[in-house]
Amino acid sequence: MSEIRPLPAVTVDRPWWRGATIYQVYPRSFRDSNGDGIGDLPGITSKLDYIASLGVDAVWLSPFFTSPMKDFGYDVADYCGVDPIFGCLSDFDDLIAKAHELGLRILIDQVYSHTSDQHRWFSESRSSRENDKADWYVWADPKVDGSPPNNWQSVFGGPAWTWDARRCQYYMHNFLSSQPQMNMHNPKVQDAMLGVAQFWLDRGVDGFRVDAINFAMHDPDLKDNPPAPLGNGVRTRPFDFQLKIHNQSHPDIPGFIARMRALMDKYPGRFSVAEVGGDQPDREMKAFTADNRHFDSAYGFNFLYAESLTPALVREALEAWPDQEGIGWPSWAFSNHDAPRWISRWAPEDSRTAYAAMAMMLFISLRGNVILWQGEELGLTQVDIPFEKLQDPEAIANWPLTLSRDGTRTPMPWMADAAQCGFSSVEPWLPLGVDHRAMSVDVEEADPQSMLALTRKLLATRSANDALQIGDLEIVEALGDLLVFERRSPQQHLICAFNMGRKDIAWQPAQPDRWRVIAAVNETTPSGLPAFGAKILEKIA
Repeated sequence: MSEIRPLPAVTVDRPWWRGATIYQVYPRSFRDSNGDGIGDLPGITSKLDYIASLGVDAVWLSPFFTSPMKDFGYDVADYCGVDPIFGCLSDFDDLIAKAHELGLRILIDQVYSHTSDQHRWFSESRSSRENDKADWYVWADPKVDGSPPNNWQSVFGGPAWTWDARRCQYYMHNFLSSQPQMNMHNPKVQDAMLGVAQFWLDRGVDGFRVDAINFAMHDPDLKDNPPAPLGNGVRTRPFDFQLKIHNQSHPDIPGFIARMRALMDKYPGRFSVAEVGGDQPDREMKAFTADNRHFDSAYGFNFLYAESLTPALVREALEAWPDQEGIGWPSWAFSNHDAPRWISRWAPEDSRTAYAAMAMMLFISLRGNVILWQGEELGLTQVDIPFEKLQDPEAIANWPLTLSRDGTRTPMPWMADAAQCGFSSVEPWLPLGVDHRAMSVDVEEADPQSMLALTRKLLATRSANDALQIGDLEIVEALGDLLVFERRSPQQHLICAFNMGRKDIAWQPAQPDRWRVIAAVNETTPSGLPAFGAKILEKIA
């Protein structure tokens, strides 16, 4: 049983979320409490002690709202309801209460760019051109030849327009055709979404992760997107052939974000973080977090789809977020429910354990918030899901070129010797990884050398050192396989050094007798970094 630790006090100088570690839970795959093969809210509540034992500050829950599950909860049919497969509102209340007892804060997803086509708002909107919600979604007349209004393409494949005979118009959808686009230019739609946020704030949530916010508004003139220049990547969808200039990233989006921030400021200690993908994420993340009037933080895809982790990549990502007035606070994720597990993307198979230790130490050393994806602390690998067991609509539609998101969403393994590794008493909605049984929580709990044990130690190191949580960051070296940066706070000065390659590197700080090691992995020496070696040094004189 984890020690009960009350929620830290909220202060103006040091909000709880600045430098926080946030643990992402995908409810379908975390723990099944009722034997239907799908994880649920009571299952999450039963494992909150485990999450608290990691040393994280908050839990982000992916959608659990009422939904037909065409996109597994990101197609919302009732923003203020819990889907029966996950439980009910009282189960959510129980989860909040238990989390707060354990000193954990709870963040939930908000999906403002689109709803399910089963939402009552869309049912009313599509019924006629004159009803009260007629312009709550993006509707447009066909061209004179009956074709869609423009050339916009959906993320999941095919045109971003579907014909509806009720209105004799097309409706827009950036994702599945069952996910119609909200017209967030409409103040009444914005008011409705802010009402949703207030519902959950009143229920005790500590903040929001806002999904696909740069898709929230479009160009009302419906201009065609220009073609994208040829690049090195493989184009697997029509979406990849365009520059997404007009169907997303409208300059009015920050205005809505400012309204949401004004609402959240009425609830002390609440936190907001936005997901920002697309062609110009850095510019948009800055706009969406600017001047303490917008979101508190944002994260992009710097690491989520990177094929390799290099000093150059880390340098580029970190230097885009300088410690300057008016620039928001960054958050970082190496993997999540959409992106393949980093250990399978980056770690050499013959050195997976050593590489994972180095990468996890780097992760906890970054300036910003750490978003830890469930199972990352165990070193879980990406699972190869056969086509006949795929659930991901994007992967099914674009088989075999699009990497399935299912491979990162597989069930958490809790007990090596239990049926379904303790996730469920029946066959789960996705198969368990064949190598995940050996990485079950109970196995790693018993091994002081496990990835789980290391993750706990590193998160404790982060929590105990002010410079790692809130200090500024300056790159000292990012050449070849060597990455060195300094972290400084008023109370502390650290150097973090990493060897991302297989060859030994001779490295030590200037005046080495003035530094002491506070954390190290992979048998580093005072004067060198072996293959995948890493260490954090504190200045002592």
